[in-house]
Amino acid sequence: MTGTLLLTKEEVRGLLQMRDVIVAVEDAYLAYSGGDVDQPPYMGIHLTTEAAEIDFKAGYRRSGELVSLKASSGGFRDNPGRFGLPNGMGTVLLFDGTSGALTCVMDGSLLTGYRTGASGAVSVRALARSGAHRLAAIGTGNQARMQIRAIREVMQIDAIDAWGRSIEGARAFAAEIEAEFGIPVSVADTARHAVAEADVVVATTRASGVVLRAGWLRPGTHLVAIGTDQPGKQELDPELFRDARVVVDAAAQCIEKGEVQHALRAGIVTGPLDEIGEVLLGRKPGRQSDDQITIFDSTGMAIQDNTTAAVLLREAKARGIGRCFDFLTPAG
Repeated sequence: MTGTLLLTKEEVRGLLQMRDVIVAVEDAYLAYSGGDVDQPPYMGIHLTTEAAEIDFKAGYRRSGELVSLKASSGGFRDNPGRFGLPNGMGTVLLFDGTSGALTCVMDGSLLTGYRTGASGAVSVRALARSGAHRLAAIGTGNQARMQIRAIREVMQIDAIDAWGRSIEGARAFAAEIEAEFGIPVSVADTARHAVAEADVVVATTRASGVVLRAGWLRPGTHLVAIGTDQPGKQELDPELFRDARVVVDAAAQCIEKGEVQHALRAGIVTGPLDEIGEVLLGRKPGRQSDDQITIFDSTGMAIQDNTTAAVLLREAKARGIGRCFDFLTPAG
């Protein structure tokens, strides 16, 4: 097949399998910490529409000779009513690293949701206490749903406690999770009550204010921090990081844009940050005791888009899915 392959949102939906995405994301972390990735800092543009932004993330996997560029928008709150569009969208472009040719254009909104969910699952498998079975969801939006969809692939979830700023949203979340997965969900009146008995806590708010404070988590809890991906954003009390085992996705990125930025500024976290890829490679320790609180700070990496999109591209070609078009006229 020659030319550029176009994959629509529905075609991407049909190709996505969470187990495959978890493998792809773990591969991304290994490649990044193993020195096989060129990933420049991502660029975020805040627009005149209130709360709206577009982020651009580029990555190159040397061994795979594939370059990816993802444009991801969010915060366009009036889109559904005004334009009939979602409030956030994404597009992934894949380029051949040997020729520079554009090989694929695919919808990136579902891909982003899946690979972000998979990042939490990879961290749970690497850092959660053995025998963990109870999960707390702080934030009950789409990403909270995706985290559960992914984590249930690596952990037996017996019960979920949920809290969100909107009680109606939290109740809708509980009903959907119970209907889809058969997991009982209790809606807590406070975030503190939601995390009181949890083995794994997933924080997926928009990081517009502290929602979890020191002293609320019981010993041995694993905390997945998803919401913070820009300077100034925050979900966690910096004191939560004191004496915790802190692992990040990309050290350079998290120092500036991750949840750990606040703990670093306060002097609670000092020294170099350990990456989950280093833990997976065996270069750095993971959990060091059953009572230790572990925190995974996930800001999202371009290489996750790269490895996940590569899997989708291979599967689409193997199954003959998508439409090919001539983006460039061959030189005569």
